[in-house]
Amino acid sequence: MAAGVASVPPTMSNRSSSPHPQPSADVSASGEARLLEVVFPEHSNHYGTLFAGNALSLMAKAAYIAGARRAGRNVVMATAEKVDFLQPVKVGELIEIVARVVRAGTSSMTVAVEINRESLASKEHRTAMRGQFEMVAVNEQGRPVRIDPDES
Repeated sequence: MAAGVASVPPTMSNRSSSPHPQPSADVSASGEARLLEVVFPEHSNHYGTLFAGNALSLMAKAAYIAGARRAGRNVVMATAEKVDFLQPVKVGELIEIVARVVRAGTSSMTVAVEINRESLASKEHRTAMRGQFEMVAVNEQGRPVRIDPDES
C-alpha cells in the first residue's frame, strides 16, 4: 500500500462519483450507526466552527440509519428532543456521529445520538453534542407500522 493511502474496508465502498463526498457509514441490524466526517470550511459558521444546522442534519441522518436498521424498514422523525451543544468543533477536526436505538416500542424508537470530535493533531477526543430523536417505522404510504419491541 502506498504511503498515506488508506484501504477501504470491504463493507464500505466508494460508489458515489459526486464531487461532494458523503460521510462513510458503518451500520448493523442491531440499531447502531457510526458516521465519520471531516469538518471543512463549507460546514462552518462565521466563527470557524461546525454550523449547528449541519450538525443537526448529520445527527438526523445517523438517527434515521440506526432506526431503519432496527425496524427493518423506513422510518420518519417524530421529534428531536433536547440537543446539547457541549463544545465547538473546529474546521479541520474529525467528527464521529454515533447513533444507537435505546428503546423500541410498538412502532416508535428512541435513538440517542452523539457527535464526538477528534483533533487530528493532538488525537484528543471529546463529546461535542448529544441528543435524542424519536423515530417511527412507516409503510409505503407513510403510515406507522408495528416493529418488534425491545426484548426485555
